[in-house]
Amino acid sequence: MKEATIDYALRATWQAVARMYNEEAKKFDSTMAVGFTLLSIDPKIGTPSTSLGPKMGMEATSLSRILKSMEQKGLILRKPNPNDGRGVLIYLTEFGLEKRNDSKNTVLRFNEVVKSEVTDEKLANFFEVTEAINKLIADKKLF
Repeated sequence: MKEATIDYALRATWQAVARMYNEEAKKFDSTMAVGFTLLSIDPKIGTPSTSLGPKMGMEATSLSRILKSMEQKGLILRKPNPNDGRGVLIYLTEFGLEKRNDSKNTVLRFNEVVKSEVTDEKLANFFEVTEAINKLIADKKLF
């Protein structure tokens, strides 16, 4: 193909971003997936384990492996959900909060650098396009 397709641009860009985040995460003895999970857990009240997967767009089995690894590293604690006897709440430990802060700073730095290189108008257009694509997918208008 002579012209790049939309899905190619999205995929190639996301792969570059993921590679960059994983390289940065290595410096903190972590991975992008762990950092994303840390950022998805409410630092004050915890997060129900059942809502983490959908929130992150991950399958339960992948998330289970990540959570198990995070628990072994002392980043999270699992406690019974007092509002739902069958459910579990995921809480960040002190160590988890420290690592969450590292992840947050990395994401903020990424955003800061991109915003310094891309105009507000172009960024608004980018978000408008990604929102439109997500809506097309959610409304099943593509396939």
